[in-house]
Amino acid sequence: MSAPKITFIGAGSTIFVKNILGDVFHRDALKSAHIALMDLDPTRLEESHVVVRKLMDSAGASGRITCYTDQKAALQDADFVVVAFQIGGYEPCTVTDFTVCKRHGLEQTIADTLGPGGIMRALRTIPHLWQICEDMTEVCPQATMLNYVNPMAMNTWAMYARYPHIKQVGLCHSVQGTAEELARDLNIDPASLRYRSAGINHMAFYLELERKTADGAYVNLYPELLAAYESGQAPKPNIHGNTRCQNIVRYEMFKKLGYFVTESSEHFAEYTPWFIKPGREDLIERYKVPLDEYPKRCVEQLANWKKELEEYKTAERIDIKPSREYASTIMNAIWTGEPSVVYGNVRNDSLIDNLPQGCCVEVACLVDANGIQSTKVGALPSHLAAMMQTNINVQTLLTEAILTENRDRVYHAAMMDPHTAAVLGIEEIYALVDDLIASHGDWLPAWLHR
Repeated sequence: MSAPKITFIGAGSTIFVKNILGDVFHRDALKSAHIALMDLDPTRLEESHVVVRKLMDSAGASGRITCYTDQKAALQDADFVVVAFQIGGYEPCTVTDFTVCKRHGLEQTIADTLGPGGIMRALRTIPHLWQICEDMTEVCPQATMLNYVNPMAMNTWAMYARYPHIKQVGLCHSVQGTAEELARDLNIDPASLRYRSAGINHMAFYLELERKTADGAYVNLYPELLAAYESGQAPKPNIHGNTRCQNIVRYEMFKKLGYFVTESSEHFAEYTPWFIKPGREDLIERYKVPLDEYPKRCVEQLANWKKELEEYKTAERIDIKPSREYASTIMNAIWTGEPSVVYGNVRNDSLIDNLPQGCCVEVACLVDANGIQSTKVGALPSHLAAMMQTNINVQTLLTEAILTENRDRVYHAAMMDPHTAAVLGIEEIYALVDDLIASHGDWLPAWLHR
């Protein structure tokens, strides 16, 4: 069998490249793949090249590596396109999202998915994703895009709305990552779990969560999970040693809703109107909500990544454990025809009955030689669908805003955000959006400044 060409857009993100391609090089069918690394920063591109070459050699892979600063050239004849970048980076754009919102009285935790931070990130990101789609249409129209860029739902929606012919899926690690986390909280083997999740990105829920017993039967884990939380056994301390993120919000929502959400507490806290309110330090303390978590995390990660990168550059070998990312699983399934199931973000074409047609949903997908095939869920529990709809409202309006170049819809998207609406009045929301647009300047599309 011939080898695929895998193009990585945003290859200057060395640590993420390492995780994705480390998985690729350990799959027999992908060991001889042509890896095309593309980044606008030639220094970071070369750093990634050094690391990827050592990864390839350490795994006994035999493919070739090419490096590009020209996107279209990198995409030429690609079979798979992995996209992982952050337009505007931590500085200046993430800092701007947090400092401007704070100036207007709005606190955030992560700000990469919803709210004013997520809206601004979508506005500065989607035009670049569209350009990738444009280039793919010209030089690799049959390729499959694996998109890791947040805000996932808005980005994915905007791409399939304008480029419906592009084969793409939005990928996150919250479903499989949280499953492992819950297994750890219950002191059980993650391999014994069976689950079914559905919803929208960062607000999907385990509709079923079961454990295989010694006799081969499956039992519902939810009663055991609730008992573990109420007894203090769960949640366990953060596996990464981050004491700021104690995961109380999700367990409290589990008690109220009866289903466990797949994204972290620090994310979920800002998708709803209940946890972050001015003058309510009692809520922050009770639910251990880590305000400004993402900027703090960025500073720590940048320092750690710099140290880790230096170690990789001087190491003779780079041997890494498989990651939980779906990318290599998808590539292997499409290339070999060996079926697999992943959770992906796709267009809602009658997949979830009580969410809007055409919105972006996160569901189980069968992957094989036919590509990525979404599976039907049916109707979600009504209270879960109602909560998701509050987030979909924002996604709908932002997607309409950028498709039609309508600045009014940007204000409307911010108005409908549950957290923002719980904190600010209408005029305050308009003033915040104006300040964000002015502060971001040329990082945003020109039509916003007309």
